[in-house]
Formats: sequence, structure tokens, C-alpha cells
Amino acid sequence: METITESPLSFTTQAVNEVKRLMNEDGFDKSTFLRVGVKGGGCSGLSYILGFDAKQDSDEDYEFEGLHFIMNKAHGIYLMGMEIDWQDGLNARGFTFKNPNALKTCGCGTSFAV
Repeated sequence: METITESPLSFTTQAVNEVKRLMNEDGFDKSTFLRVGVKGGGCSGLSYILGFDAKQDSDEDYEFEGLHFIMNKAHGIYLMGMEIDWQDGLNARGFTFKNPNALKTCGCGTSFAV
């Protein structure tokens, strides 16, 4: 039995809709999960992870407004309170991250320092 933990982060309605759209595409691998996390690297020290991946033993299951995702337990300290948004404008298209834990971010918006 899997336990779903209260989400440490949030998604805007636009982000939830875009993830669900991607999951409903023809050829989507239904055995994968939406992964949110961080990894070392990027121009500010850490980069965000947002993609579809296999579940690992170190992952916890989360749910936000009907959207299920996985995250490595250790990444919560970096992502607590973060909001993931989807922009679909003329000047910007893609997912954006608003992280209250980031002391410094880079111009590309996908890298940060704590």
C-alpha cells in the first residue's frame, strides 16, 4: 500500500493542466511518474528536475489537486513552499519555478542557490 504525503509544493492551474495534457499524449509511458526534484549543477549551484521517471526506493508519493508526483525525500528541504507554473506566452513558454528557499537564482530561471 502506498502512502501519499501532503504536498510540500504547489502547482498553478495552468501547470496542472499542462502536465495532464502531456500525460494524455499518444505514446506516453504510463509506467512513469511525474518527478519533481533538484540536482547539482546549473549556473547557481542547483537545478530543478521536472519530468517523467521511474519510481525509486528513496521517493515519496505526493498529490496536489489530483496531480500525483514523486520526489526524493531529501529534496523537500530545497523545495518546500515552491510553486510550479506554466507560461504559454509570446516571450516565454515553459514551466517556471517560484522558490521561497532560493537565495539566488539565475537568469534562465531553472537554477538556484540556497
